[in-house]
Amino acid sequence: MAGISVWMVSINLTADESIIVWRSGRVAKNAIFTKHQFTEGYYAEGDFDTDCTTLKGGPDLKYCEDAAFWDRLDAQGNLLSHSLVLSCDANRKNWNTVMGPLNDPEPMGSLWLYEPNEENSKRAGRNAITDASKLQRVELRGYPAGHDFHPLGIEVYPSYAGNSSNVYVVNHARVRTVIEQFTLDPSLPTVANYVRTVASPYFHSANALALTSPDSFYVTNDHLFTRRLPYIGHILPILESVFAFPLAWVSHVTLNSATSSELPIRTHQFSALFIPFPNGIAISRNGTQAALASTTLGKILFYERDPKTNDLTRLIESVPVPFTPDNIRYTHDGSALIVTGHPHFPSLTAVAGRKAKTAPSWVVSIDAQSGKEKRQPKVSFDQKTPISAMGKVPPVAGREITTLFQSDGSGFSSSSTGLKDPKTGALYVTGLYAEEGVIVCRPSV
Repeated sequence: MAGISVWMVSINLTADESIIVWRSGRVAKNAIFTKHQFTEGYYAEGDFDTDCTTLKGGPDLKYCEDAAFWDRLDAQGNLLSHSLVLSCDANRKNWNTVMGPLNDPEPMGSLWLYEPNEENSKRAGRNAITDASKLQRVELRGYPAGHDFHPLGIEVYPSYAGNSSNVYVVNHARVRTVIEQFTLDPSLPTVANYVRTVASPYFHSANALALTSPDSFYVTNDHLFTRRLPYIGHILPILESVFAFPLAWVSHVTLNSATSSELPIRTHQFSALFIPFPNGIAISRNGTQAALASTTLGKILFYERDPKTNDLTRLIESVPVPFTPDNIRYTHDGSALIVTGHPHFPSLTAVAGRKAKTAPSWVVSIDAQSGKEKRQPKVSFDQKTPISAMGKVPPVAGREITTLFQSDGSGFSSSSTGLKDPKTGALYVTGLYAEEGVIVCRPSV
């Protein structure tokens, strides 16, 4: 009877909501049936009104799904400087191969470069004017004419001693999903030089990336069946969602040199199979662990990783989060994993369908514990935030969840990626359907 009642509830929801109801009552309670009474904005390390600022770069700087730091290192690997590279698509409400619709793929998305420094790290409040010289649209030099660009996940390999960096971007183009390769040169940082388009049958629902070398990466595929399928594209993906079938996967891909006459992909291997909606992925600083967000399970899956072979050898543990997680990023020192996602999925689908203007945001860190706390769950946690994760998810031994940022959507909408600046401690948050694109919150002195 319980299964019947859940099914009866799910048929009154959208397909994307039904997936969560059927699979996890906890996620359904937290992210579907409960719309938390968030404040306009909460920032754990300061005051939202005075310490958080949305970056302003024009009408195309919006709907930014992902962001990555581009580190410039010396020959010994010491951090000299870094930039934030943003993946945005102002046309997302007309072309979204994950949530729909598939109406108009013509207007192209964009990449942006933000240069943080001491001056623009000072607190200025949410109405501050962004220094135009610090936030610039990246030119896609040499990009093929007539080739769509709808960026999602992005990764940038560090620059060592001034050399160029490889950049990889998941592109949900009109015909199929591919991965675009560019290079960024520190001497001309606002120009991404097109290298090639990497295509594979295994990329048909590619979502997020995590680099393992300049020429290799993990890539998540969030569904087996996609909205692109002719005639049945609105049926099979729904069934995969409604029944939470664990049909998706993570692959590891190694490329041949861009100057090689061989096909781009040298090797492809399945790293993790049978995952419901694998989304963001990240590698720990020492390379021995990989974290994977399962959106529909509301969990972060931690895998043991062999750095020599790139094999994900075993699932170590899973950590529940109080929302449907999107992208994840380790801090530079590797002490914490920043998890960003959607605390009310019906609001997000309403924004995608132009039935609402905003959706709430939630960013947490999962910190590794040591000593006694590594052996026993910390029963009391996340107690300073207006809406706590405590009571919504069970504690996990060796891990502690702490809220970094929350908003009811009016302060910042539809959070999808969070990153912490290793030098200033500033928190950057992107929004999948945020009109402002990205917000930066700087810690109070």
